[in-house]
Amino acid sequence: MMPSTQDWINNPLTVIQGMFANSQNIPNSGWEAKVVDFFKDHLKKDNAHTWVPSLNDVPLHYLKPNSLVKFRCFIQDMYDPEFYMGVYETVDPSTKAKVLQCGKYKDVTECGVDFNSRNTVTAERQTFYCVPIPGENPWVKESYASLSQVRVVPSTSYAPTRQKRSYEEEEDLNVLKQREPPTGPPSNTEQHRNGDSKRQETEAPSSHMASASHLDLNFPLPGEKGPSCLVKVYEDWDSYKLNDIVEVYGILSVNPALSAFDHNKDATSSLLDPAEFMEMAEEQRVHSPPTSLVPRLHMLYAKQLSNNNPLLPSATLENDSSFLSTTLSEMASVKAELHTYLTHVLLGDTLAAEYLILHLISSVYTRRDVLPLGKFTLNLSGCPIVASYTERLYQIIQQLVPSSYYLGMSLQNMNQLRLVPKKDYVGNRLLSGVLQLSKNTDLFLDETQLEQGQLDTAGVRNITALGNVISWQKVEYDFNYHQMEFPCNINVLITSEGRSLLPADCHINIQSQVNQSHMEEYISSINMPVHVSSQLNKFRIYLSLVRLLDYSISDDVTKSVEDDFVDMRKDDPQSISAEDLHRMLIVARLLSLSLGQTSLSIDSWMRVKQMEMQRRSTIEQLKCFNGNEQ
Repeated sequence: MMPSTQDWINNPLTVIQGMFANSQNIPNSGWEAKVVDFFKDHLKKDNAHTWVPSLNDVPLHYLKPNSLVKFRCFIQDMYDPEFYMGVYETVDPSTKAKVLQCGKYKDVTECGVDFNSRNTVTAERQTFYCVPIPGENPWVKESYASLSQVRVVPSTSYAPTRQKRSYEEEEDLNVLKQREPPTGPPSNTEQHRNGDSKRQETEAPSSHMASASHLDLNFPLPGEKGPSCLVKVYEDWDSYKLNDIVEVYGILSVNPALSAFDHNKDATSSLLDPAEFMEMAEEQRVHSPPTSLVPRLHMLYAKQLSNNNPLLPSATLENDSSFLSTTLSEMASVKAELHTYLTHVLLGDTLAAEYLILHLISSVYTRRDVLPLGKFTLNLSGCPIVASYTERLYQIIQQLVPSSYYLGMSLQNMNQLRLVPKKDYVGNRLLSGVLQLSKNTDLFLDETQLEQGQLDTAGVRNITALGNVISWQKVEYDFNYHQMEFPCNINVLITSEGRSLLPADCHINIQSQVNQSHMEEYISSINMPVHVSSQLNKFRIYLSLVRLLDYSISDDVTKSVEDDFVDMRKDDPQSISAEDLHRMLIVARLLSLSLGQTSLSIDSWMRVKQMEMQRRSTIEQLKCFNGNEQ
């Protein structure tokens, strides 16, 4: 029998109720832990997890209520804990027979509850508001969907009870294919429009529930589409943090009664102050949205994701040594291919291509006090402003990394987009912002879009927020009366004509080898090697895998580097500073890892010195050319 037809996927509550009933005569049976172990074990057998439908791929109205589903998501907000009836007793009206029921993993109790029963047990659970991973690129969504073995048909049991059209119905009935965001960066006007009309873009139209028609699904990035979900967590909720990415396996709940709050109730009839009543009503509206838009998912098991690259094995690298050793042995050759391609993309500049690879594999690996170690924000200056070069460059990076976002730094965007999340005390939720991103998201800042004009107060705050991400890898969320710091791990690439106004760990000016008269034609001809998908997938695996490698420096090499630094200072104290040494050590780490080497060699150190000398030489040339200090 195929796993998709087994009871534990189609009717998990029946399995849970059976295990609960069997435990009643066994003291300290630990049945809750056994339930979790049961589902974890079954998901590991024979790739059974591929038979579980995913909210990311399958439209909500194609899913069976109370069945087991999964959701690859981002924890956007955490609500206050809630109480529920963990155990309760029902009474049969005709026979008066009493039956103990399990209230776990449900939103609605059975009929005939005896509220006076002494056997009632009140329990607590946490609620997370989860959305699709912000900026997840189309190739990632398509790859995950292709791994699924689920074949679904519309759920007849759910369709008649829907009070509100779900988001998929706004498109053609060919809903089996996941909807994708545009592959290219939006224009400035489009981004601005998305930022201003975020509510309209993420709502689903309804003729029945006008009170919820302005519901904002609160996606961090403007214009994104997909399901959001209220995830009910029963165990170890302290192990999850805001902005974590997780794959949740849980029981789908879409009971319309969950959103049956009377929004039209007359506030004056309440004993509460009208203003206080309106605040409660707004919080109720936000926290109890229609289940056709925001289903509930009762978590049985969740896997915290270190990355969302579907091409990497789902098992940890320690348990898949064959994959790791094979990939490590090919790293140098894959890097050489990628370097050749990126040299072509960067107008023939081999050094800029090298630094771009180092940037793409960088990641914060630890924090020393307030200093994040491992970040490598790169400023690529000298970008042509013809043929939408920066947008073409972003589209190429988008094909290489799992998650990314293009932010055109136009005056309009800087003044009007909300970059920093803000606490809404009336709705008691966190309003998302563009900088609420998962770890290792590539943020592409296009400074070539900047024009003359005045930044307003919001614009200055946004520029400051970008600087904090670059320098300290933190975002200060706005809680009205105070700021709360949240650490982040966002890979920032800045493209500009001259040196960026923003700080950067490394600045390199593109040395174009293309004749200016042929520039537009050359840029238009740059394409991703999509015909060789295996090569493209090698690049994708390479860039993600390098970030997971360990790295160390032996005592001998450390001593050699220190002596080298002293010698360089001896010749010319102004030639190199402690900051320069710190950057060189970062470059040395990334260069070693880029070749699959987990420790620094003297050869690699000498190569770094040569690269940095060459890079600084191009910057000096730029200063002389512009006649001012860069």
